[in-house]
Amino acid sequence: MSGSLDQVYKGNDLGAVYTKERTTFRVWIPTAEEVELRIYPDGVDSEPLEVLAMKPDAEGTWLAEKTGDCQKLFYTYHILQNGVWTETIDVYAKAAGVNGKRGMVVDLRSTDPAGFSEDAYQNPDSVTDLVVYEVSVRDFSADDSSGIRQKGQFLGMVESGTHNATGEKTGMDYVKELGITHVQLMPVYDFGSVDESKPLENQYNWGYDPINYNLPEGSYASDAYDGSVRIRQMKEMIQTFHENGIGVIMDVVYNHTYSGPDSCLHKTIPFYYHRTDETGFTDGSGCGNEIASERSMVRKMIIDSLCYWVQEYHIDGFRFDLMAVLDQETMREAKTALKKIRPDVVLYGEGWTGGPSALPENRRSLKAYMKMLPQIGAFSDDCRDVIRGDVFVAEGIGFAGGAPELEELVRFAVVGATEHPEVTEGLYSDESWAAAPGQSVNYVSCHDNFSLWDKLAVSLPDLTVDERKAVNRLAAAMVFMCQGMPFLLSGEEMLRSKVDPVTGQPVENSFNVSVEINSMKWNLVHENADIVEYYRGLIAFRKAHQALRMTKTEQIQKYLRFSEVKEQKVVAYKIEAGKVGDTAERLFVIFNANKKKVQVPLPDQGTWKAYIDGTHAGTEALYEVQGSAEVLPVSALVLIQ
Repeated sequence: MSGSLDQVYKGNDLGAVYTKERTTFRVWIPTAEEVELRIYPDGVDSEPLEVLAMKPDAEGTWLAEKTGDCQKLFYTYHILQNGVWTETIDVYAKAAGVNGKRGMVVDLRSTDPAGFSEDAYQNPDSVTDLVVYEVSVRDFSADDSSGIRQKGQFLGMVESGTHNATGEKTGMDYVKELGITHVQLMPVYDFGSVDESKPLENQYNWGYDPINYNLPEGSYASDAYDGSVRIRQMKEMIQTFHENGIGVIMDVVYNHTYSGPDSCLHKTIPFYYHRTDETGFTDGSGCGNEIASERSMVRKMIIDSLCYWVQEYHIDGFRFDLMAVLDQETMREAKTALKKIRPDVVLYGEGWTGGPSALPENRRSLKAYMKMLPQIGAFSDDCRDVIRGDVFVAEGIGFAGGAPELEELVRFAVVGATEHPEVTEGLYSDESWAAAPGQSVNYVSCHDNFSLWDKLAVSLPDLTVDERKAVNRLAAAMVFMCQGMPFLLSGEEMLRSKVDPVTGQPVENSFNVSVEINSMKWNLVHENADIVEYYRGLIAFRKAHQALRMTKTEQIQKYLRFSEVKEQKVVAYKIEAGKVGDTAERLFVIFNANKKKVQVPLPDQGTWKAYIDGTHAGTEALYEVQGSAEVLPVSALVLIQ
């Protein structure tokens, strides 16, 4: 048999489908001449127990069946194409042995923790209600200061009762108390840059290098050899987060594979799953290859994978790495399929590529085209860089650091990149790109580039620590006062730093440097308690006021108005909070990036109460003002009437 790649298999039974009586194996390879199913006793290097000839079946698929209880048997496909035999793991493998070399047959129901089927966590009503905390499983617990026993593992994420040396809460208890609504897990699918057979302490990588899309990373489990263990422990982690009122968003990397030629995708059907040109693999990801999402069975693979994570693991949303490498139609179809399963699913990603892509620009899921992708969000680099400074220019400073003539660009961030009569353009955008505020993911730090604290140290080297803290607080206040969805890197609120102990310099791209540099240092909760408390107050205040979480562009246009302020480096605006169902009648927000106090006239007569200023934030009033407000140097002031 050798068929056409235009054939599309629409069934939902690709991969190994287990029952106690038999397991069926189906793989789509229309170009194959022969396919064998190899059964192994383990996932490492044993000889096959059995080799079964697979039979050609519907729409380019090959089928085999093995009777009896096959649970925890391992398998591969041995494929003959163009006269060459190749052995590979199943593209649709749901479980695997160590380092993901061989698939494993698994009874998925046996991997469910007690009560998992009753897990019914629901996301908030709107994505603007979210506060997302980006975290690496490894970073979260690896440092001794965490007090967490299961360091670097799924279950370490949800240990309770943990403390640092000075008695402050750490881990999940800390995160819950901070007030975030969701954790965004950096890659937890099976990735290739960490050898799962070696002690975890000897190696480090973020994991943006997919090996198998549909199964968890083995280095985060207590046993990487038994494929069911990683599944069960990841489910237990998710279930425990849900029991504590925290949603789980999964960082997915469908834009490239760890290796082009050595990937299971390429071994299964050479050059089908990746984009190519006359030179070979194209590189829209900046990682050596890019996935051809526009092809029918590649699109199906991506959508099937997303739906599987939601149905089997109860994932609440997805963050798409280099989302613009994926075509718009794939993103639209993925959204439709996911919302049939979870109407409240959260979807957003990076609205850019990592290099020149073979996909035509007008088909990419770029930030500029987000109005064509409703209910899918994008990270706002307009917001990030106008507040903190250009991430690609180490010494570049933003509004919070005192850069001049950015007031109009700050306004763009305030309205969540939506169309507004008093806003002209963003830092990188000639016009609004968000159809609704929920499409704008607002942030000043993530795993990429310098942490916020390190960025401020590099770009503002002459400031004292206290002066830099003021800039940090202003930057944070700006993010949480913007319309849209706030996002922060884990540890940003405790002034997380990634300094090389040898050079003494901050590390900008720490994807593989060491766990010592990357891990969260939980002693910082004590050392920077004032900043932690400030972030906690910002989150609580935002949650308390619907006016900061508007869901429609029309609301922002009608009820948010900017004040004309004489002073430079000042942005002020009023929100008619009562008009959007808020507990307050009006909110007045002022950002002062000057190194001096400024007086700003209040927009309405009467008494205003301050809830956020340069050093304190929360839901309790701090003091009252009338007529005009004195705003401290390098600070935000948020008033309620």
